[in-house]
Amino acid sequence: MEALYHQTNRILQEIEKNFQKLVQTSGAPENYDVENEIQMRITQVNSNCDRLDVLLYKIPASQRQNAKMRVDQLKYDVMHLQSSLQLFREKRQKREAELSEREQLLSHRFTANNNETCLDIDYALQHNNQLDNVHRGVDEMLSSGGNILSSLVNQRSTLKGAQKRIMIIGSTLGLSNHTMKLIERRIVEDKYVMVGGMIITLMVICLVVYFIVL
Repeated sequence: MEALYHQTNRILQEIEKNFQKLVQTSGAPENYDVENEIQMRITQVNSNCDRLDVLLYKIPASQRQNAKMRVDQLKYDVMHLQSSLQLFREKRQKREAELSEREQLLSHRFTANNNETCLDIDYALQHNNQLDNVHRGVDEMLSSGGNILSSLVNQRSTLKGAQKRIMIIGSTLGLSNHTMKLIERRIVEDKYVMVGGMIITLMVICLVVYFIVL
């Protein structure tokens, strides 16, 4: 059992040296051979550990506990090395996949057969230009609508001022009640026309934004 134990321990030391070589020459073509050699030696260590488990029952009971601890340490070491090898392989495969994708992207070229791709690009550019023009037109329309609303508000203030002045003048000149009522009715009608114009303008702007932009 001692001979098999020391042999297995030497194999573990060789595996650790191979790991150092594997890390130092990462990416080299010969790394595949080193990986295979490490895996082969790990398999050999696992086989030796199985044999050592059997041999444990052939030694005196007083030595069995100590021998079992040594064998368990070998199992722990080889399990750690197996996990490290698996992690190294996964990282290598991921790195190779990234390099392959990068080479494919760099080597890709548009050819004469890519008419559909060109048409899609042209259509996207044209559609983007149209959207820019629509947005510009909507901005201009909103600006114009704002100016119209401001003008209507100013007109309303002017009408109020005119109504007050007419009332003062009428009372001064002694106009008849019928004449004053006609003037007030005309002012009210003008007010309704102004409010209706404001509502129609807002509705037109909302419809344009809804049907063109959306």
